[in-house]
Amino acid sequence: MRFSVWPGPNNSWEETLAIARHAEATGWDGVWYADHFMPNQEDVSGPVNECWTTLAGLAASVPRVRLGSLVAGNMYRHPAVLAKMAAGIDIISGGRLVLGLGAGWQENEHQKYGIEFSTVGGRISRLEEACEVVTGLLRNGRTTFSGKYYQLDDAPLEPKPVQQPLPLLIGGGGEKRTMRIAAKYADEWNVWGRPDVLRQKMSVLDEHCRNLGRDPKSIKRSAQTFVFLTEDEVILERARQMPADRTIAGGVDEVKRVMQEYAEAGVDEFIMPDFNLGRGERKIAAFDAFIEKVAPEFR
Repeated sequence: MRFSVWPGPNNSWEETLAIARHAEATGWDGVWYADHFMPNQEDVSGPVNECWTTLAGLAASVPRVRLGSLVAGNMYRHPAVLAKMAAGIDIISGGRLVLGLGAGWQENEHQKYGIEFSTVGGRISRLEEACEVVTGLLRNGRTTFSGKYYQLDDAPLEPKPVQQPLPLLIGGGGEKRTMRIAAKYADEWNVWGRPDVLRQKMSVLDEHCRNLGRDPKSIKRSAQTFVFLTEDEVILERARQMPADRTIAGGVDEVKRVMQEYAEAGVDEFIMPDFNLGRGERKIAAFDAFIEKVAPEFR
Protein backbone atom coordinates (compact mmCIF):
# COMPACT_ATOMS: atom_id res chain seq x y z
CA MET A 1 0.00 0.00 0.00
CA ARG A 2 1.14 3.55 -0.74
CA PHE A 3 0.89 6.27 1.87
CA SER A 4 0.53 9.95 0.98
CA VAL A 5 0.00 13.28 2.72
CA TRP A 6 -2.60 15.92 1.93
CA PRO A 7 -1.67 19.46 3.01
CA GLY A 8 -4.67 21.75 3.24
CA PRO A 9 -4.86 24.66 0.76
CA ASN A 10 -5.18 27.11 3.67
CA ASN A 11 -1.53 26.47 4.54
CA SER A 12 0.93 29.07 3.34
CA TRP A 13 3.14 28.12 0.39
CA GLU A 14 6.10 27.96 2.76
CA GLU A 15 4.31 25.51 5.06
CA THR A 16 3.04 23.40 2.14
CA LEU A 17 6.56 23.16 0.71
CA ALA A 18 7.98 22.24 4.12
CA ILE A 19 5.38 19.48 4.59
CA ALA A 20 6.03 18.10 1.09
CA ARG A 21 9.79 18.12 1.53
CA HIS A 22 9.51 16.47 4.94
CA ALA A 23 7.16 13.83 3.51
CA GLU A 24 9.63 13.09 0.70
CA ALA A 25 12.51 12.81 3.13
CA THR A 26 10.69 10.54 5.58
CA GLY A 27 9.41 7.94 3.14
CA TRP A 28 5.91 8.99 2.14
CA ASP A 29 4.90 8.11 -1.41
CA GLY A 30 2.86 11.11 -2.51
CA VAL A 31 1.53 14.60 -1.90
CA TRP A 32 -2.03 15.53 -2.88
CA TYR A 33 -3.60 18.97 -3.09
CA ALA A 34 -7.23 20.12 -3.15
CA ASP A 35 -8.65 22.42 -5.83
CA HIS A 36 -10.49 25.24 -4.11
CA PHE A 37 -10.46 29.04 -4.20
CA MET A 38 -12.07 30.02 -0.89
CA PRO A 39 -13.36 28.53 2.38
CA ASN A 40 -16.65 26.65 2.22
CA GLN A 41 -18.32 28.87 4.80
CA GLU A 42 -20.07 32.21 5.16
CA ASP A 43 -16.80 34.04 5.86
CA VAL A 44 -14.74 33.46 2.73
CA SER A 45 -11.91 35.83 3.62
CA GLY A 46 -9.45 33.13 4.72
CA PRO A 47 -6.44 32.32 2.49
CA VAL A 48 -6.75 29.41 0.05
CA ASN A 49 -3.97 28.65 -2.43
CA GLU A 50 -4.69 27.61 -6.01
CA CYS A 51 -4.10 23.94 -6.78
CA TRP A 52 -2.26 23.89 -10.09
CA THR A 53 0.20 26.69 -9.43
CA THR A 54 1.00 24.97 -6.13
CA LEU A 55 1.51 21.61 -7.83
CA ALA A 56 3.82 23.25 -10.37
CA GLY A 57 5.89 24.68 -7.53
CA LEU A 58 6.05 21.31 -5.78
CA ALA A 59 6.98 19.58 -9.04
CA ALA A 60 10.04 21.81 -9.36
CA SER A 61 10.96 21.73 -5.66
CA VAL A 62 10.28 18.24 -4.30
CA PRO A 63 11.85 15.11 -5.85
CA ARG A 64 10.61 11.51 -5.97
CA VAL A 65 7.07 11.60 -4.59
CA ARG A 66 3.95 11.44 -6.74
CA LEU A 67 1.95 14.68 -6.94
CA GLY A 68 -1.74 15.01 -7.66
CA SER A 69 -4.92 17.04 -7.52
CA LEU A 70 -7.54 15.67 -5.14
CA VAL A 71 -9.47 16.56 -7.15
CA ALA A 72 -9.65 19.28 -9.79
CA GLY A 73 -13.13 20.76 -10.11
CA ASN A 74 -14.06 20.28 -13.74
CA MET A 75 -16.23 23.40 -13.97
CA TYR A 76 -13.33 25.72 -13.11
CA ARG A 77 -11.32 25.18 -16.29
CA HIS A 78 -11.96 24.03 -19.82
CA PRO A 79 -10.70 20.42 -19.92
CA ALA A 80 -8.40 21.16 -22.85
CA VAL A 81 -6.70 23.88 -20.79
CA LEU A 82 -6.49 21.51 -17.82
CA ALA A 83 -4.90 18.81 -19.97
CA LYS A 84 -2.28 21.29 -21.17
CA MET A 85 -1.52 22.32 -17.58
CA ALA A 86 -1.26 18.71 -16.43
CA ALA A 87 1.12 17.81 -19.25
CA GLY A 88 3.36 20.73 -18.34
CA ILE A 89 3.49 19.82 -14.66
CA ASP A 90 4.20 16.18 -15.48
CA ILE A 91 7.17 17.35 -17.54
CA ILE A 92 8.43 19.65 -14.76
CA SER A 93 8.16 16.78 -12.26
CA GLY A 94 9.89 14.27 -14.51
CA GLY A 95 6.76 12.12 -14.77
CA ARG A 96 5.19 12.14 -11.30
CA LEU A 97 1.77 13.82 -11.74
CA VAL A 98 -1.64 12.23 -11.26
CA LEU A 99 -4.49 14.23 -12.81
CA GLY A 100 -7.33 13.93 -10.31
CA LEU A 101 -10.65 15.17 -11.68
CA GLY A 102 -14.16 15.46 -10.27
CA ALA A 103 -17.48 17.09 -11.08
CA GLY A 104 -17.08 19.87 -8.49
CA TRP A 105 -19.33 20.59 -5.53
CA GLN A 106 -18.43 23.82 -3.67
CA GLU A 107 -21.19 26.16 -4.72
CA ASN A 108 -19.90 29.41 -3.22
CA GLU A 109 -16.79 29.37 -5.41
CA HIS A 110 -18.88 29.16 -8.54
CA GLN A 111 -21.29 31.86 -7.40
CA LYS A 112 -18.72 34.41 -6.28
CA TYR A 113 -16.51 33.99 -9.37
CA GLY A 114 -19.39 33.80 -11.83
CA ILE A 115 -18.62 30.22 -12.86
CA GLU A 116 -21.63 28.19 -13.95
CA PHE A 117 -22.59 25.71 -11.22
CA SER A 118 -25.33 23.88 -13.13
CA THR A 119 -27.16 20.94 -11.53
CA VAL A 120 -25.61 17.76 -10.16
CA GLY A 121 -26.59 16.00 -13.37
CA GLY A 122 -25.20 18.81 -15.48
CA ARG A 123 -21.87 18.78 -13.69
CA ILE A 124 -21.56 15.01 -14.02
CA SER A 125 -22.43 15.15 -17.72
CA ARG A 126 -19.69 17.73 -18.22
CA LEU A 127 -17.28 15.53 -16.24
CA GLU A 128 -17.94 12.63 -18.58
CA GLU A 129 -17.25 14.72 -21.65
CA ALA A 130 -14.18 16.22 -19.98
CA CYS A 131 -12.71 12.76 -19.42
CA GLU A 132 -12.93 12.04 -23.12
CA VAL A 133 -11.39 15.42 -23.98
CA VAL A 134 -8.53 15.06 -21.49
CA THR A 135 -7.64 11.48 -22.35
CA GLY A 136 -7.84 12.21 -26.05
CA LEU A 137 -5.50 15.19 -25.86
CA LEU A 138 -2.99 13.56 -23.54
CA ARG A 139 -2.77 10.29 -25.44
CA ASN A 140 -3.41 11.06 -29.11
CA GLY A 141 -1.67 13.13 -31.76
CA ARG A 142 -4.79 15.17 -32.56
CA THR A 143 -8.25 15.17 -31.00
CA THR A 144 -11.59 16.05 -32.53
CA PHE A 145 -14.58 15.95 -30.23
CA SER A 146 -18.15 17.16 -30.65
CA GLY A 147 -20.07 17.03 -27.39
CA LYS A 148 -22.91 18.96 -25.84
CA TYR A 149 -20.56 21.03 -23.67
CA TYR A 150 -17.12 20.80 -25.30
CA GLN A 151 -15.98 20.85 -28.93
CA LEU A 152 -12.45 20.27 -30.26
CA ASP A 153 -11.40 20.50 -33.89
CA ASP A 154 -8.23 18.54 -34.75
CA ALA A 155 -6.69 19.84 -31.52
CA PRO A 156 -3.01 19.15 -30.74
CA LEU A 157 -1.34 18.88 -27.36
CA GLU A 158 2.44 19.12 -27.46
CA PRO A 159 4.66 18.46 -25.70
CA LYS A 160 3.09 15.31 -24.37
CA PRO A 161 3.51 14.36 -20.69
CA VAL A 162 6.42 12.17 -19.67
CA GLN A 163 4.07 9.42 -18.50
CA GLN A 164 2.23 7.52 -21.19
CA PRO A 165 -0.47 7.40 -20.20
CA LEU A 166 -0.53 10.15 -17.61
CA PRO A 167 -2.70 8.65 -14.84
CA LEU A 168 -6.26 9.98 -14.63
CA LEU A 169 -7.90 9.71 -11.23
CA ILE A 170 -11.64 10.19 -10.83
CA GLY A 171 -12.83 11.24 -7.38
CA GLY A 172 -16.32 10.61 -6.07
CA GLY A 173 -18.69 8.00 -4.75
CA GLY A 174 -21.82 8.56 -6.81
CA GLU A 175 -22.71 4.99 -7.65
CA LYS A 176 -24.86 5.41 -10.77
CA ARG A 177 -22.85 7.85 -12.86
CA THR A 178 -19.60 9.04 -11.26
CA MET A 179 -18.34 5.53 -10.59
CA ARG A 180 -19.40 4.40 -14.05
CA ILE A 181 -17.34 7.27 -15.48
CA ALA A 182 -14.43 6.10 -13.35
CA ALA A 183 -14.87 2.55 -14.61
CA LYS A 184 -14.75 3.79 -18.19
CA TYR A 185 -11.93 6.33 -18.07
CA ALA A 186 -9.94 6.23 -14.83
CA ASP A 187 -6.57 4.72 -14.06
CA GLU A 188 -7.23 5.46 -10.37
CA TRP A 189 -10.32 6.15 -8.27
CA ASN A 190 -10.65 7.89 -4.91
CA VAL A 191 -13.30 8.34 -2.25
CA TRP A 192 -13.53 9.41 1.40
CA GLY A 193 -14.38 6.69 3.89
CA ARG A 194 -13.48 3.93 6.28
CA PRO A 195 -13.01 0.33 5.06
CA ASP A 196 -16.71 -0.57 5.18
CA VAL A 197 -17.49 2.31 2.83
CA LEU A 198 -14.64 1.30 0.53
CA ARG A 199 -15.75 -2.32 0.35
CA GLN A 200 -19.26 -1.33 -0.65
CA LYS A 201 -18.19 1.32 -3.17
CA MET A 202 -15.54 -0.91 -4.71
CA SER A 203 -18.08 -3.63 -5.35
CA VAL A 204 -20.07 -1.05 -7.33
CA LEU A 205 -16.97 0.02 -9.24
CA ASP A 206 -16.15 -3.60 -10.04
CA GLU A 207 -19.65 -4.18 -11.39
CA HIS A 208 -19.42 -1.11 -13.64
CA CYS A 209 -16.08 -2.40 -14.93
CA ARG A 210 -17.54 -5.80 -15.74
CA ASN A 211 -20.49 -4.19 -17.55
CA LEU A 212 -18.02 -2.18 -19.64
CA GLY A 213 -15.81 -5.18 -20.34
CA ARG A 214 -12.92 -3.82 -18.28
CA ASP A 215 -10.75 -5.68 -15.77
CA PRO A 216 -11.56 -4.14 -12.36
CA LYS A 217 -7.95 -4.73 -11.28
CA SER A 218 -6.79 -2.20 -13.86
CA ILE A 219 -8.05 0.64 -11.64
CA LYS A 220 -6.05 1.56 -8.53
CA ARG A 221 -8.10 2.56 -5.50
CA SER A 222 -7.32 5.16 -2.83
CA ALA A 223 -9.06 6.53 0.23
CA GLN A 224 -8.60 9.12 2.94
CA THR A 225 -9.91 9.75 6.43
CA PHE A 226 -8.95 12.02 9.29
CA VAL A 227 -6.42 10.26 11.52
CA PHE A 228 -6.05 10.84 15.26
CA LEU A 229 -3.14 8.58 16.20
CA THR A 230 -3.19 9.05 19.95
CA GLU A 231 -4.31 7.65 23.27
CA ASP A 232 -4.84 11.11 24.74
CA GLU A 233 -8.45 11.13 25.91
CA VAL A 234 -8.85 14.87 25.35
CA ILE A 235 -7.89 14.53 21.69
CA LEU A 236 -9.96 11.36 21.28
CA GLU A 237 -13.00 13.21 22.58
CA ARG A 238 -12.47 15.83 19.91
CA ALA A 239 -12.16 13.06 17.34
CA ARG A 240 -15.55 11.71 18.40
CA GLN A 241 -17.09 14.98 17.21
CA MET A 242 -15.82 14.35 13.67
CA PRO A 243 -17.86 12.42 11.07
CA ALA A 244 -17.59 8.78 12.14
CA ASP A 245 -17.36 7.49 8.57
CA ARG A 246 -14.39 9.80 7.86
CA THR A 247 -12.34 9.39 11.04
CA ILE A 248 -9.86 6.91 12.50
CA ALA A 249 -8.96 7.50 16.12
CA GLY A 250 -6.94 5.51 18.65
CA GLY A 251 -3.51 4.21 19.49
CA VAL A 252 -1.12 2.45 17.15
CA ASP A 253 -2.83 -0.93 17.46
CA GLU A 254 -6.25 0.51 16.59
CA VAL A 255 -4.98 2.45 13.58
CA LYS A 256 -3.10 -0.63 12.37
CA ARG A 257 -6.28 -2.66 12.68
CA VAL A 258 -8.14 -0.25 10.41
CA MET A 259 -5.24 -0.16 7.92
CA GLN A 260 -5.37 -3.95 7.79
CA GLU A 261 -9.05 -3.70 6.83
CA TYR A 262 -8.18 -1.24 4.06
CA ALA A 263 -5.51 -3.62 2.79
CA GLU A 264 -7.88 -6.59 2.85
CA ALA A 265 -10.51 -4.54 0.99
CA GLY A 266 -8.01 -3.91 -1.81
CA VAL A 267 -7.11 -0.26 -1.18
CA ASP A 268 -3.85 0.61 -2.95
CA GLU A 269 -3.17 3.98 -1.33
CA PHE A 270 -4.11 5.65 1.94
CA ILE A 271 -4.03 9.45 2.03
CA MET A 272 -3.69 11.33 5.34
CA PRO A 273 -5.04 14.91 5.41
CA ASP A 274 -3.49 17.48 7.71
CA PHE A 275 -6.73 19.41 8.27
CA ASN A 276 -7.15 18.07 11.82
CA LEU A 277 -3.50 17.93 12.85
CA GLY A 278 -2.84 21.44 14.10
CA ARG A 279 0.13 23.48 12.93
CA GLY A 280 3.90 23.37 12.81
CA GLU A 281 5.76 20.77 14.84
CA ARG A 282 2.55 19.16 16.09
CA LYS A 283 1.51 18.37 12.53
CA ILE A 284 4.92 17.03 11.55
CA ALA A 285 4.96 14.83 14.66
CA ALA A 286 1.58 13.35 13.69
CA PHE A 287 2.81 12.51 10.18
CA ASP A 288 6.02 11.03 11.60
CA ALA A 289 4.17 8.85 14.09
CA PHE A 290 2.01 7.38 11.32
CA ILE A 291 4.77 6.72 8.80
CA GLU A 292 7.09 5.24 11.44
CA LYS A 293 4.68 3.24 13.59
CA VAL A 294 1.80 2.25 11.27
CA ALA A 295 2.79 2.31 7.60
CA PRO A 296 5.77 -0.11 7.54
CA GLU A 297 3.59 -3.15 8.25
CA PHE A 298 1.50 -2.58 5.10
CA ARG A 299 4.14 -1.88 2.45
